[in-house]
Amino acid sequence: MPTYTDPATDHIYELLFCDDIQLYRGAGVAKEYPWDSLFASEPNIADLERIVNDPDLETRPKILAANLLRSLNKPLDNKRLFGVIVEVGMDEGLDVLAAYEDGTARYINYTGSMVIWESKTEESNQLVGHLFVAAREVVEQIGPWDGKRLARPVTGNIRLTFLVGDELYFGEGPFAALAQDPIGGPVVAAATRLMQFLVTTAGQR
Repeated sequence: MPTYTDPATDHIYELLFCDDIQLYRGAGVAKEYPWDSLFASEPNIADLERIVNDPDLETRPKILAANLLRSLNKPLDNKRLFGVIVEVGMDEGLDVLAAYEDGTARYINYTGSMVIWESKTEESNQLVGHLFVAAREVVEQIGPWDGKRLARPVTGNIRLTFLVGDELYFGEGPFAALAQDPIGGPVVAAATRLMQFLVTTAGQR
């Protein structure tokens, strides 16, 4: 079932999770690094490991490479936190915030309007950093999800998704309860501060 009324917004929402490499094929960059390696008919393990460890590369191709390595029985051997995604089910629709290891972020409002944050600043780096610190505390205390990614959270619920190496971790519950939770609460608070920054900064541009 579509999450938003605009298919293009739905597409961007799905891209946040980096769990379906086929969604990236329309970018028209399959012959360029790192996409040439990611879309190779027989992906090379060394090339994929290079992508994961490339300090100059954005985060999302790294997640795709990590997922491919897992499919080749070469899973990452550490709990590297690549991304944090926070979804809030509302009466009007779905609010989503995604932040990545490289400091970039995306916010999709329930209306379908969005902020794509690529121009990192000292303040945004601090806010993303605080979110990741809180997220790591959660990841250290829960295990990975071994099923398929779930459909959007129901109205009133908040879901915290953590893209860890080649695995997905998540926690979900009523917004009020999770916001007060000693483990999940700091993630909710940090995500809220980042979202407010993105909305305010975008409105000033």
